[in-house]
Amino acid sequence: MIDEKGILFILSGPSGVGKGTVRKALFEQATDLRYSISMTTRPMRKGEQEGIDYFYRSKQDFEQMIENNNLLEYAQYVGNYYGTPRDYVEQTLEEGKDVFLEIEVQGALQVKQNFPEGVFIFLFPPSLHELKNRIVNRGTETEDLVMNRLVAAREEIEMMDAYDYVVVNDQISNAVDKIKSIVQSEHCKRERVSKQYKKILEDDLT
Repeated sequence: MIDEKGILFILSGPSGVGKGTVRKALFEQATDLRYSISMTTRPMRKGEQEGIDYFYRSKQDFEQMIENNNLLEYAQYVGNYYGTPRDYVEQTLEEGKDVFLEIEVQGALQVKQNFPEGVFIFLFPPSLHELKNRIVNRGTETEDLVMNRLVAAREEIEMMDAYDYVVVNDQISNAVDKIKSIVQSEHCKRERVSKQYKKILEDDLT
């Protein structure tokens, strides 16, 4: 029997591209992925829930976790902290279960340093015009903040080369199907399983 360690999948992309929407649609389907909820100091938006969308913490509590090295990654984005609790991710991977992170670009690049074997997926908008429409239609940001997010989005798109895959979020269902295909193909990669298969052959010969 192949005793496979879990794979860390990271979904990231510019603000307003629809990361949260795609992630929710993915997890509404049957999946073995374990979602690692991010932690943030930003205020809870209408319709969001503690422990489902994010863990909401004060700036003081968050900075204490940074000091104690309790976060796999963290970033400050538009005046708020975002981060991923370290313990849950590491323990789940060791149990052989896949972990799925949905995080900002800055955080994804930190995870790449800590977990270079992770699989990094960049969610790309159909166009910058469409990205602006999505941010404006949220109705949660002022005009100045919308412009700040668009400037940040352009910079984040330039970081695409750090990722393994690019998925265009033109239709949510299409984006979800592509992510599921990536998960399946990663489990079939020779370099992930070759050592374990070779060990089975050696054990069989002895």
